[in-house]
Amino acid sequence: MQSIIKTTLATLLFLGLLTFSSCKKDPKETTPKYGIRPVINYDNLTATTPYKSLFIATNGDSVVDLSIGNTRFKMFQALNYYLGAAVRDSKTLDAATMKNLFSNSNNPFVDISSMNITGNALNTSGIQLRNIVSTTFTSQAEIERLKVEDLFNQMSQLSVFFADTASKGKPGKIGTYLADAKGIEIAQIIQKYLIGAAQLDYISNVLLNTGLNADNTNLVLGKKYTALEQNWDEAYGFLTLSPVYLNGSTDAVRGTSESFLGSYLWEFNKTDYAKIYPAFLKGRAAIANNEIDEARFQAKFIRTAMEKAIAQAAVGYLNKWKTGTTDASRIHAIAEGLGFIYALRYCQLNGASASFSDNILNNLVNSPDGYWDLTSTKINTATNAISTQFNF
Repeated sequence: MQSIIKTTLATLLFLGLLTFSSCKKDPKETTPKYGIRPVINYDNLTATTPYKSLFIATNGDSVVDLSIGNTRFKMFQALNYYLGAAVRDSKTLDAATMKNLFSNSNNPFVDISSMNITGNALNTSGIQLRNIVSTTFTSQAEIERLKVEDLFNQMSQLSVFFADTASKGKPGKIGTYLADAKGIEIAQIIQKYLIGAAQLDYISNVLLNTGLNADNTNLVLGKKYTALEQNWDEAYGFLTLSPVYLNGSTDAVRGTSESFLGSYLWEFNKTDYAKIYPAFLKGRAAIANNEIDEARFQAKFIRTAMEKAIAQAAVGYLNKWKTGTTDASRIHAIAEGLGFIYALRYCQLNGASASFSDNILNNLVNSPDGYWDLTSTKINTATNAISTQFNF
């Protein structure tokens, strides 16, 4: 009898211990606060911390790869450099070459020493600009890409007039700019078009938006980074080639060599430009720490600052048309303004759209003589519409 009691007590004690143990949370079953990287203390981030210096694997290898973004950036530089040859080199441009530079077809890139561009590296990269243009326009994306290529056709046709002088109804050079018969500088339209359709749309609306839903647990096959880490790094690499974006910049002096969206962020968003790099850095650290909400917060700031810069650039160049003292300066100003107005359609956080952008453009220059028909009333109507939409 005593043996039976002892056995029963032992059984109950075992079951009690089992029940108690089962109530404890198994550490393996909980979701860790941090990810697969060593934890990064946000206090260690500074405005001059090189982008790649903190993001390392446990074995000490860098897990940052900026090559995809940087390659697209250099392709944009090379295309823009070719566009400038009509004036810089008194050269007729070839539409097929521009389209090849756009799609990285037929080995179009050549060495440009002044920009540290190696043509063969771009030609063999397997990367292109064309396929990321207007990504978020989904079914309309190809239409937008064909519009870019039509602008290449227009640029080629315009370039044959590099030795002529532009005037109303007559294409040619005016100052150091090349304008068509309506007084439109096509090269500037192309550049600003791509700032919006390539850089803004892909960086802001794809990589720093839907791209933040990417996997951050597993390494991309054959790579040292996760898909989420790569999306963030590609965004940074497509914005700038600088290890520390705008390092040493003040409101009066840009401290690093920047182009395209990276340059206009400094020029037209004085409130936020100095905060862009710290936001990129903290967002990347948050991804390393698997604190995705923090990464989304930093991405939202960057995206908002980019849209603000685009809109303020559009207004700024429209106002430069008003203050310009020569046709050359006014033609250049309105071309930049028109290009940025086109880019507004990619400002999704502010609710801009293609119809909003197109209505402003049509009211400005959809007339027989384009630039030559502009009035202060047309300019004021455009600036008021943009300022209202973006709450300036």
